[in-house]
Amino acid sequence: MAPISRTRAERFDDLVHDEVRRLTERWDQELTHVEFAVMEVPDVEPRSEGPVPLSATLSGGAGRPVRIVVYRRPVEVRASGERETARLVRDLLVEEVADLLGLAPESVDPSYDSPDD
Repeated sequence: MAPISRTRAERFDDLVHDEVRRLTERWDQELTHVEFAVMEVPDVEPRSEGPVPLSATLSGGAGRPVRIVVYRRPVEVRASGERETARLVRDLLVEEVADLLGLAPESVDPSYDSPDD
């Protein structure tokens, strides 16, 4: 399938897959029992206050692995184009992995862009 014919959702999945592959090259042992996924939107109450999450780490248990999820629609709404979407996906995954491992995001990926910058 030619790249031009891929849907927005497929391109987003590819972005996440590429970033996960990049992170697992460095953190393979630590991420062995972590599953990565893309969901359209988070499961939140319709009238809940606060920002809509862009990603989350869902605890495992009962034979299920820990799951890091990136929510496609909120990320696409937040980003102003494909380049920013790619940067945001990278930063979200780095933040989730860092939180899971108890490390600073810059330790997980030196190219991490701190939101305070």
